[in-house]
Amino acid sequence: MIDPSSIENLKNQLDIVDVIGNYIELQKAGANYKAICPFHDEKTPSFVVSPSKQIYHCFGCGASGDTIQFVMEYEKLSYPEAVEKLAREYNFTLNYTKKTQNSILDEQRVLENIQQWFFKNLTTKQIDYLKQRGISDASIEKFGIGYAPTNQEVMNFLKQNFIPLPTAYALGLVAQDESGNFYSRFIERITFPIFSANGMIIGFGGRTVTNHPAKYINSPQTKLFNKSRVLYGYHLAKQNIYTKKQLILTEGYIDVVMLFQAGFDTAVATLGTALTREHLPLLKKGDPRVILAYDGDSAGVEAALKASKMLLLSNFEGGVALFPEGKDPADMIAQNQKEEVAHMLRNPKPFFEFIVDETIAKYDLTNPKQKENAFKEIHTFLNSLSEIAKDAFLPYAASALGVRASLFKNKSQNNAIVALTKTKNDITELSIIKTVLENKHLLDTVLDVCSPLMFTAHSQEMQELCRENFSHPLLMKIDIDDSIVALSYEELKSSLLIILIRYYTSLLQQLPKKDMEFDKKSKMLRKIKTEILPRLRAGELVSFEEIDTI
Repeated sequence: MIDPSSIENLKNQLDIVDVIGNYIELQKAGANYKAICPFHDEKTPSFVVSPSKQIYHCFGCGASGDTIQFVMEYEKLSYPEAVEKLAREYNFTLNYTKKTQNSILDEQRVLENIQQWFFKNLTTKQIDYLKQRGISDASIEKFGIGYAPTNQEVMNFLKQNFIPLPTAYALGLVAQDESGNFYSRFIERITFPIFSANGMIIGFGGRTVTNHPAKYINSPQTKLFNKSRVLYGYHLAKQNIYTKKQLILTEGYIDVVMLFQAGFDTAVATLGTALTREHLPLLKKGDPRVILAYDGDSAGVEAALKASKMLLLSNFEGGVALFPEGKDPADMIAQNQKEEVAHMLRNPKPFFEFIVDETIAKYDLTNPKQKENAFKEIHTFLNSLSEIAKDAFLPYAASALGVRASLFKNKSQNNAIVALTKTKNDITELSIIKTVLENKHLLDTVLDVCSPLMFTAHSQEMQELCRENFSHPLLMKIDIDDSIVALSYEELKSSLLIILIRYYTSLLQQLPKKDMEFDKKSKMLRKIKTEILPRLRAGELVSFEEIDTI
């Protein structure tokens, strides 16, 4: 573990403008700096860096944090990895607790040792199987493909190499039965080592060679391995992805190996799981065009549909290349169909067109009721997109359904008007929050007279303020927004009076309709009418008393 005081000392020596300026171009804008946000697609700069507060915030996508958080997000590193990277670059010596440092090194050695052993275990039988699948000797070596033999052989290896079973268990190499006995998780399986984005071995995947019901298995989640944040082959593909601005996403290890072997060196794969939102930051790095290269069976189509919606909503560009049912990229390349694969990958169906076509395929458009249901489903998805995206995609949706584009537009515009009404800011509430963020000693003063439930437009921000969660993105957004002005003490008092009078006046109107005991209701009404509101209107801040109105 890195000593926390060491991290604080590092942060104190870093300048956020200098660090972020090494990654993206910053332009001076008053007291702050602005840039095109590196975390989402935009044309107008909405990414702001504050040298005085040593934080950044994007007013477009909400990304925010300090220097370490930026490096974590941009480089897709863990917190310790980001700290260590910055320390190396700025020639800063970190202090570690010896126990943790040795533990990390030991775990890495264990995984590396067993990977080398798996690789050496490949016999002619397994190599023949891999070659039948079309995998060359060069690919076997490049991807470190190996073989996990019998349970007894694996357990003997651990014992002979003095690897403690609790350590092997923590790394996902062994499991426990109901009696608590340890056994090898990978038995008689071709093994595929899994690496983090920066090339550190973190786990294994295994394919059975004995017709085991579980065709593929992965390491379980450990402190090093989270399958929802890792893409197989990414450590080999990342530089090609950045250069070519393309990423091919497949469903399996062998697909990646065979695509690489055929020259498609931007291929990666999810690890026995569907694409998740946790994968998106890694996919976004380098801003590539994403091509989903999935099987054409029903499961592949459903997975591609879900992934396409997720990617389109997250502003990714790209499309879907569905392979003929019963085949996958590995099969086609092994059958010398490289040109056909290249054609499919060059001409994927754009995400939105794929979503519309597959949605419509579920309905009989000759049936008016089913056509209406198809319209509603597509309309709902359209409404989840930005207004510009809607305008771009409407013609295709209308044409595919055989309806007038105006049927979508009218409802979309109405929804947009409602959305604008709901998101109207309350500058009084924002100014109070900004004042406390810049003068944290005033927090108790504010909390003494009001609570988050009194804030109508910014209740969530007020809740985070109460928790003193000052690094929350919503609070950082307010803190860095120069259009929101901090108040003097007298202005703060006046703003609090506005909030309090508004709250108690509203409460006075709601109480008669509440279902509660008559005596309690009467007492509350009298207190608000004769005591609280008169004092507030006279300019006195009244201490908040929790009143249960529900």
